[in-house]
Amino acid sequence: MRIVLRIGGSVIASPANPKLIDRYAKLLKRLEELGHEVIAVVGGGALAREFIMMGKEIGLSQQQQDWLAIHVSRLYALLFILKLGKDGVEISTSISNAARALREGGVVVMGGLEPGMTTDAVAARTALEIKAKLLVKATDQDGVYDKDPAKYKEAKRLDNVTFSGLAELFEQRSHEAGLHQILDPVAVEILRNRSIKTIIVNGFNPENVLHAIEGRNVGTTITQ
Repeated sequence: MRIVLRIGGSVIASPANPKLIDRYAKLLKRLEELGHEVIAVVGGGALAREFIMMGKEIGLSQQQQDWLAIHVSRLYALLFILKLGKDGVEISTSISNAARALREGGVVVMGGLEPGMTTDAVAARTALEIKAKLLVKATDQDGVYDKDPAKYKEAKRLDNVTFSGLAELFEQRSHEAGLHQILDPVAVEILRNRSIKTIIVNGFNPENVLHAIEGRNVGTTITQ
């Protein structure tokens, strides 16, 4: 099965978690051994936001701030590539390159691509390009909640939600450098338009990703 795995910076990079990065690299290799074709898209997390703030303080534009975050995410992607060794494919700087690398074999790992495009959007557009059957996002939450669980104790996790229902939950729809929410609105539109099944899981346990791919009841499943 063709899969895009979005590994949130909130999981592996806030703060940097080498042990978890190592576990995810092993998971990517395992998925390849199971016959899956995988492209992983990683975020830059706290370090990316730190560079964004530094850029802002010295007067850089939002586009320039985005470039800082993009390069941080690519640095994390490089960690994965080096760990994967011969099983990994060099960091792709375009979706077409990523698709071509996938056809040639190996696990593709990439970070951000261009200003104004979050890594969620990169993952969604990549899923569209390679005709992925599934996108899994490993994040710092157990799934999608009806309210912000950080603000509301009564918030309930949703086992299933539609893309339209998810869009209604968003409090912030426009792009900002360092935007952090369960799934970027631009990505939601792409995934909804092509009906790409998406599953949000707690990324602090990489096994949740495998469970989602195997069809077990984990996290929140988003469908048309």
